Amino acid sequence: MSAERWVWGFGLATISSDGTVLDTWYPEPRPGRLPAANELQGFPEHLEPFATPDPRRAVTVETVAVEIDLSAPPRRTVDAYLRLHALSHRLTRPGDLNLDGIFAHLPTVAWTTAGPVHPADLARLRPALMRAGIQVQSLDKFPRMLDYVIPPGVRIADASRVRLGAYLSPGTTVMHEGFVNFNAGTLGSSMVEGRISQGVVVGDGSDIGGGASIMGTLSGGGAHRVSIGARTLLGANAGVGISLGDDCIVEAGLYVTAGSKIVLADEPVRHDGSRPVAKGADLSGRNGLLFRRNSLTGAIEAVHRAGVGVTLNEALHA
Repeated sequence: MSAERWVWGFGLATISSDGTVLDTWYPEPRPGRLPAANELQGFPEHLEPFATPDPRRAVTVETVAVEIDLSAPPRRTVDAYLRLHALSHRLTRPGDLNLDGIFAHLPTVAWTTAGPVHPADLARLRPALMRAGIQVQSLDKFPRMLDYVIPPGVRIADASRVRLGAYLSPGTTVMHEGFVNFNAGTLGSSMVEGRISQGVVVGDGSDIGGGASIMGTLSGGGAHRVSIGARTLLGANAGVGISLGDDCIVEAGLYVTAGSKIVLADEPVRHDGSRPVAKGADLSGRNGLLFRRNSLTGAIEAVHRAGVGVTLNEALHA
């Protein structure tokens, strides 16, 4: 196993009164193996002042030193959190690490403006939390990415819409209604106004339109990992359950799945006067296609197109 398949980091683990590790924050995760003690150059002393109890939340905070093999599945909570940090710090790309069974190592947490709280302690602590002005923001296994990682060169309009474990490349803009799940994201400058589900990657220069949806692999979404190519436009309120290649366009409001029957509108007419029909899965990943709905027949059509799909506003994504 090469060193590049390993990630290490010193972190701060939040532990509830019953011993549950609620989260772990790794300020500077790094590729490779955990160095020897005489090579650490000040780590983790800079974190130790923050390793203190917080009676407001009934938690203690402890320093941890962790290294993980990215090809092996997660084994515990501190391991799972380092994997999510590795993604959001761009140390590994979505799909390039093993996340099998990660949900079992991520407890459901009450995420507050002061940090994580065990849900079982919340009712008892709520009066004191309210007096201190501490609010509960969500009850979930995943926290907001911006509470842990600030990726350089990225704009995010609403922090609650991007989970820790999202991979966002420089030049990406996530607007207020955009959403990026863990183990998903952008591989270049992209506009995100729709939903990028778990496992999905979007290529450089692509635009996920307002209200658009991309099928992931969670909750019965199937095994195919959808990808969106470069310079591709997924129109407003459109959706796909197949991959799109480079320079493709999906018309606004159109949803294309693997089982969709699609008329190949620029293919020669057959002897019976009809045109060939393909399933969406047969066109998955092809470059230079326009998917549209025929306004007279209601049929989904695909036609080949030439040239660049979309061009993003350079000033907006600089």
